Amino acid sequence: MSINNIPINKPSITALEINFVQDAIQHGWGSRCYEYIQQFEKNFAAYQNTSFALATSSCTGAIHLALMAMGIEAGDEVIVPDITWIASVEPVLYIGAKPVFVDILPDTWCIDPAKIEQAITPKTKAIIVVHIYGNLVDMDAVNAIAKKHNLKVLEDAAEGLGSEIRGQKAGSLSDMGVFSFHGTKTMTTGEGGMLVTNNPEYFERAKILNDHGRNPKIAKTFWMEEYGYKYKMSNLQAALGCAQISRIEELVAKKRTIFEWYSTLLKDLPLQLNPELPGTTNSYWLPTAIFDANVQFDREAFFAFSKEKGIDTRPFFYPLSTLPMFEKVSTNPVAYGLYERGINLPSFHDMTIEEATIISDMIKTFLQHA
Repeated sequence: MSINNIPINKPSITALEINFVQDAIQHGWGSRCYEYIQQFEKNFAAYQNTSFALATSSCTGAIHLALMAMGIEAGDEVIVPDITWIASVEPVLYIGAKPVFVDILPDTWCIDPAKIEQAITPKTKAIIVVHIYGNLVDMDAVNAIAKKHNLKVLEDAAEGLGSEIRGQKAGSLSDMGVFSFHGTKTMTTGEGGMLVTNNPEYFERAKILNDHGRNPKIAKTFWMEEYGYKYKMSNLQAALGCAQISRIEELVAKKRTIFEWYSTLLKDLPLQLNPELPGTTNSYWLPTAIFDANVQFDREAFFAFSKEKGIDTRPFFYPLSTLPMFEKVSTNPVAYGLYERGINLPSFHDMTIEEATIISDMIKTFLQHA
């Protein structure tokens, strides 16, 4: 079978999405300019089983609003995992707070609760956890630590939509949760994000901040008593989101099917794939392989080989503390030891088992000649 290009990810767009967006283009203006936004928020909150949802222009914006709604201020410390996309911590810097990078667990690649406890200081005010690649954080342990030290917890579930712990959705297990609808995610609005919470005070605060600081309880048009931001989602994006959230079970199920293909095809290779621990359901946003430490694996050579074969693979995230704007954290050996051995594999919804087989055979060929 000859395939010129296998992308890492792309959205599943059907006639339903096209019809919703076309309706928003034709009719979603004037007094109806918020209809799809409000419906999307309602439907997403129902899926998450949370009291509130606020649609945003990006997950980064949702994180910024969530941190401010929880009262994080300049000079505060926020504990974050060393392995994540930089968007998880950039809003900490926007506020003037300090991200404190801690190590990850070797099996889930998520934040290590024991390292959280060791990193707490009198300046610590919050913990950001990340359900990396669909893998699930030990939320019981994290929430217990937060309660003990009176800390806020924010779940970055940008990659964890559809993952569950004992039937509860990732992103709904802490003070606030955030999601991404970038074009590579399990569901998309092109760009966009969502903030969810069960706390009415946090939700109202986030809404005010997201509307230039306008408080709807003050009946004065164009009047603000503080400045705010504008991370609003458009009605057109929300129309796409309404269609996608109605198909979310189907979209998550296909992600799980694709992962099972990889799990079978790669079972005899010296590597670890995304785990699914007891009591959890992994939505497997991005199938990830960590090669065993004794394997002579040249990551850059692998990406060059993959590109030559027309297959789009991606690197496991760098530890954020290795980036030039941060200080290195030599006390995070798991994060520093994993990233050079990790790769992400294609997982788009239209993918076939034949394509998964081609990708798996490419990996086997590379290892045989390494």
